[in-house]
Formats: sequence, structure tokens, C-alpha cells
Amino acid sequence: MFNGKAVVLVVEDSAIIRMGAVDLVQSAGYEALEASNADEAIRILESRADIDLVFTDVQMPGTMDGIKLSHYIRDRWPPVKLIVASGMAILEESSLPKGSRFFSKPYNNHAIADAMAGMLSGDFRIPTA
Repeated sequence: MFNGKAVVLVVEDSAIIRMGAVDLVQSAGYEALEASNADEAIRILESRADIDLVFTDVQMPGTMDGIKLSHYIRDRWPPVKLIVASGMAILEESSLPKGSRFFSKPYNNHAIADAMAGMLSGDFRIPTA
């Protein structure tokens, strides 16, 4: 938590989509950090101990995609909540770390905001669309 606000790291290689996701996070009342790939996200996670949730895309350039990144984060920073989104692939949540949520793009901003609120409050229930 930063200034009483949850901190959300948005990982998205498309600048336009990343800006929209950052706006969504801020509109939901959270502090937003941003990274354009998994390597940058890991550097930010290593430098800050206050990140509560990572909201990542699946398809990204670099050493790992969003699925590998989510497993890496779960192994290294178990308390960090994870939301994974993709416009290319429909994933089974079973392919993601336990407790992660998956959304296909284009996603509904209200559904993402509701998922973040539930995950960050500790009230982890699957919202109905």
C-alpha cells in the first residue's frame, strides 16, 4: 500500500492499451505503475515492496510472456495478486498460478475493476459478467 492506496503494476507492451489500463487502475482508486515487458516488470517488483497486484498482458516481447511472468511472480512474491489478459488466447485459469484471474480482450473495465477490488480486499469471489 502506498499512501493507503493499493499499488497495481500494469504490464503491457502496447502503449495505447497500457495507458488505458493505467487510467482504469487510477479511476478505480489505486496507484498505477507501468512496465512494457516482463523484464521491466521484474525490475520494478525487485525495487518496490509495496506492489499488491500485477495486471499483465499475455503476448509480450522479451524473455517471457505474461503466463511465465505470472508464475515467476507467484513463486517469488506469493502475496502479489495476478490478473492476466489476452486478446489472442483464451486461457484456462488452471494454466495460471492459483488465485489468478483471466480476462480476454477487449475486456470490460467494470469487470476488471470489480476483480481488482475483490482481490485487493481479500474477498475473492468470481463476479458474474
